[in-house]
Amino acid sequence: MATIKHLACIMDGNRRWACRKGILPWYGHREGADVVRVAIETCLAHDIKHLSLYAFSIENLKRSARENSYLFKLLIDEAPAVLKECIERSVRIRFVGERSLFPSEVLQTCEQLERETAHFDRMQINFLFCYGAQQELLSAVKRIVADVEEGLTCPNEISQELLEQHLWTAGMPPPDLIVRTGGGQRLSNFLLYQAAYSELYFLDCLWPDLTKKHLDDAIDYFHACKRNFGT
Repeated sequence: MATIKHLACIMDGNRRWACRKGILPWYGHREGADVVRVAIETCLAHDIKHLSLYAFSIENLKRSARENSYLFKLLIDEAPAVLKECIERSVRIRFVGERSLFPSEVLQTCEQLERETAHFDRMQINFLFCYGAQQELLSAVKRIVADVEEGLTCPNEISQELLEQHLWTAGMPPPDLIVRTGGGQRLSNFLLYQAAYSELYFLDCLWPDLTKKHLDDAIDYFHACKRNFGT
């Protein structure tokens, strides 16, 4: 039976959940933050070593300043509790995205979480923040071109492995299973290169309504898949 090394989640539906409750759309992000703990506990229970969470896309920067400020403050406010829980569970935290777009106070918090959990290896949580897969690929190509121009790399040395080393996700295994909540059946600029052979599992429930059973069912679905990788 195939094992899952890397589970990735597109956490869609926080704003719609809040609207259905008659509250401001961005308040759904706080409810959604609590469900992150469900995902973490599920991965620990199934011995899944990598969990990637699509927390904030580059496109999300186009949302209102009020909503984004709330989300950034939520990240900072939640950081101490997240750090405590990750230390207790020996879980490493990593932020993946275009760091030049991180607000300065958020960047300091992210770097602290990474620094204080860097030595843990039971599991790694990857928060994709200010992330976009197309932008990631463009950044990798630009870095390789710069290396060629500086004489650090020869054009005939460019390979799939070299490209992967220049991605923001360098060092991570590709996601085996991608779960998306919210009813959408698309990747929305999420891990486009890495998802080449990922199994996709779509849920109609909104992210704040996600339960451990939803994730257990998704994992069971993965185990029932026949994975040939083109052979």
